[in-house]
Amino acid sequence: MTHRITAHPETVHIRDYQSADEQSWLRCRVLAFLNTCYYDSVEPIKPVVDDADRTIDLVAVADDIVVGILDVAVRGDLATIETVAVHPDYRRRGIADSLLDVILTRLDGTGVISLDAWTREDAEALAWYDREGFVQTEQYLHVYSGYDRATKLATPTGPSHPVMLFAHAKIEHEARFRSEFERVYICRRMQRSPAR
Repeated sequence: MTHRITAHPETVHIRDYQSADEQSWLRCRVLAFLNTCYYDSVEPIKPVVDDADRTIDLVAVADDIVVGILDVAVRGDLATIETVAVHPDYRRRGIADSLLDVILTRLDGTGVISLDAWTREDAEALAWYDREGFVQTEQYLHVYSGYDRATKLATPTGPSHPVMLFAHAKIEHEARFRSEFERVYICRRMQRSPAR
């Protein structure tokens, strides 16, 4: 199996995720997402994918610390990247590339015909998907609103009103939503064959 880790390859190795990795996995994910459109996507525990036939959860580890993550859920002939993240201090070393190489090897011969991922507008992530042979096949909007604008939405009966909103919207309404809400992202489905 060929790994493309280019800096300090002897200090980073790839293996299956273990339950003892959870806190380090969470820290890696938070730090990796901090300067992206997913900066507030914080998880207190590692998410479990319940609707998958199986999952492949990999970590890149340096000195017993998780510095890279690639979690894939397999549903029939479709595999979906649920999380891909590299600790900021370990970027541009080929870690994400190597994690993907391992996933592609494991998917070979399994009947999976498509590997996809959903991502937003981060240029670095989009460039990585492009380099790795993914193409955009679908898109829609992620719309966020904070306290001031959420109160303009329909107020439920009871003691409160909405204080925050996260919604999906059709791409054709992008201009309108960008003019009305603070955070609007294009969510893109990136897709490729798992064949090398």
